[in-house]
Amino acid sequence: MRDTRESRLLLVLLIAIAFALITVDIRGGEDSPVDGARQAAATVFGPIENGVSGVVGPVGNAVSAVRDSGDRHDRLAELERENTALKAELGSDDRNRSRLKQLDKMLKIAGQGQYGIKGAQVIAIGAAQGFSWTITIDVGADDGIERDMTVLNGDGLVGRVTTVGPNTATVLLASDPDFTVGTRMEATDELGFASGQGDRPLRVELLNGKAEVKKGDRLVTFGSQADKPFVPGVPVGVVSRVDPSGGDLTRTLYVTPFVGFSKLDVVGVVVQAPKKDPRDTVLPKKSEPTPTPTVTVTVTPSAPADGQHQQEQ
Repeated sequence: MRDTRESRLLLVLLIAIAFALITVDIRGGEDSPVDGARQAAATVFGPIENGVSGVVGPVGNAVSAVRDSGDRHDRLAELERENTALKAELGSDDRNRSRLKQLDKMLKIAGQGQYGIKGAQVIAIGAAQGFSWTITIDVGADDGIERDMTVLNGDGLVGRVTTVGPNTATVLLASDPDFTVGTRMEATDELGFASGQGDRPLRVELLNGKAEVKKGDRLVTFGSQADKPFVPGVPVGVVSRVDPSGGDLTRTLYVTPFVGFSKLDVVGVVVQAPKKDPRDTVLPKKSEPTPTPTVTVTVTPSAPADGQHQQEQ
């Protein structure tokens, strides 16, 4: 297309329409007037995205770590058996070894938090029908996936399901500027709300403006009513900076997320919430600082030279 005045006006008009639709969609929530169009797009584009992806079948089919009412030890043993079976099916090349490592971590989180998850693979980055920070995964309504389900991986919170097609679903990432999740500080239980900032750290507003917070403190999801869109206890991130407390009603923190959003592959959709809040049990163990060895040097005074001894006499 030639760069003419008409083409520039057309481009500006299209951008304006796109942003208008995004605004209407965000404000509409579940009753968004464009939700039908978005679901139709997912139905059309989902199979195409699914077909061109290098999806390993056992990842989506076998990872269904659904909690039960039995003893946690039995459940973890069952997950370990599933994982062993997956290893046998997936082979041993480098890419599959990486996936197996991710599965190990994700199954561990599912066991610790007692989350029932449906395993999935990322098959596209960005939505065919929008401009948000999103991914497309290879499971959908036919797999029991619904809108507003929590999505996690072996590191922590990935996002929430926003659009569901028959065989695929769109996940809004926690890094998206329109993403907000309730959080709770480890140990102190201070509550707040985390919002995405693209490729920058999450911004968290604590409800207590006088809360004692320091760099290195960690956060988990607080959970939502009826566990949608967020189940409790999912690791969110680590505090990297704390704004000075200026007497405001809230306090602002900046949090580095546990999840690397630019390298997502294997994820899990929480299809069954835990019976009770796992609180901080899903957080990774803190690494113990390596002690610095202390060397003590003892100086022994030397005997004076003979000449110096004679002078002193």
